[in-house]
Amino acid sequence: MNMKFIEELKEDMTINEIYFCRKKQELLTKAGKPYFSLTLQDKTGSLDAKVWNTGSGGIEEFSTNDYINVNGRVTSFQGNLQLNVDRIRKCSEDEYNPSDYMPCTKRNIEEMYQELTDIIASIKEPHLKQLTQYFFVENEAFSKSFQNHSAAKSVHHGFIGGLLEHTLGVTKLCNYFASAYPILNRDLLVTAALFHDMGKMKELSKFPENDYTDEGQLLGHIYMGAHIVENAIHKIPDFPACLRNELIHCILAHHGELEYGSPKKPALVEAFALNFADNVDAKFQTITELFHGDQDNLEWLGFQKILDTNIRRTSR
Repeated sequence: MNMKFIEELKEDMTINEIYFCRKKQELLTKAGKPYFSLTLQDKTGSLDAKVWNTGSGGIEEFSTNDYINVNGRVTSFQGNLQLNVDRIRKCSEDEYNPSDYMPCTKRNIEEMYQELTDIIASIKEPHLKQLTQYFFVENEAFSKSFQNHSAAKSVHHGFIGGLLEHTLGVTKLCNYFASAYPILNRDLLVTAALFHDMGKMKELSKFPENDYTDEGQLLGHIYMGAHIVENAIHKIPDFPACLRNELIHCILAHHGELEYGSPKKPALVEAFALNFADNVDAKFQTITELFHGDQDNLEWLGFQKILDTNIRRTSR
């Protein structure tokens, strides 16, 4: 029997499926009755679920990060699908394939990484070329981890391969900017794009958790990424100090505004270009993910805090 993926669920469906329990919260209703609030996940998305009768004999012991078999009915709450769960059973490892449950890029990871290394091969400035090759070409452990990491806990590119997909998107935009606007230092800009979110490999844990680490909460990916790059620069003989400062500045300023987490506002034209490219790629992916749920829905989706506006699909 084929699995019903979360993206296929519709209101009023009765389901008996295995999902990954991303989060389990034990809460109280306004009347003081205990209930469980769950976030269920598979590779196609996540689903809010509620267990109203926690004392039922059909609700077996389970925890966050368990694979669970759930029986229940799909309902709608405030415009979003929700599962009302009647029965839960923790599953054994032979009942599921983990690759069905972790969200993953829809693009080919090997092909994307080849595109990235092709761009690195085109960098002419020798110190920047050596720096990028040190990470992306010569370091197999880094390469493997980078290709499988996400770029976010949520919002955009929060899936396996997400960091690679986002970095490639930003780097290609920066490559275009440099060809269109000769005032840009192409090698500096492309290198900064390749490194701009490297700190997310320490800010976020690997799947299945994909959650903020203690280090990530305390320091943030911008500082951590800049620190990693600067440490590597010190290992390259005669790396120009001015070039080092300009590259680190671009990384530190890539969110554009102090209130968005950047320790510095852009002061170089390359830093502005990187901020614009980062914002473009993140926003388009955010909208893509918002539209992903119901392909035929032409209604307004409601106010989106991350975009600060109400949006809908373009009419066909």
